[in-house]
Amino acid sequence: MAVCIGFIGKENSPLFLRCINPSQELQFHYIVHTCIDFVEEKIIQSNKSGSDVRELYLGLLYSSEEVKAYGFVTNTKIKIVILIDSTNSLLRDNEIRAIFRKLHNAYTELVCNPFYTPGDPITAK
Repeated sequence: MAVCIGFIGKENSPLFLRCINPSQELQFHYIVHTCIDFVEEKIIQSNKSGSDVRELYLGLLYSSEEVKAYGFVTNTKIKIVILIDSTNSLLRDNEIRAIFRKLHNAYTELVCNPFYTPGDPITAK
């Protein structure tokens, strides 16, 4: 399903980037950072619309022959990007939203940990 997951901090610094295939990590790292521009653009568009309620799920950010990138922004401006294999056409939008909700809940649990300093890179065992 997902070939890469990235958490990007408020200042656009990578907090966590994990790929299924380590040999493609550099390529996916580049794609995740390219998506930051699309995320910023969508945030500016939502602010211009004047709505008080901001949608956290940003939808499809980037699409290529190999991967599709989807984005999510938390209330604290942490960006979550998921890269999904383009050959997986069975994945629906509500399933991607569910993945983002689970990732957001995991991040919330991490931030509630008293031994984690918000903004530090995330290390996983």
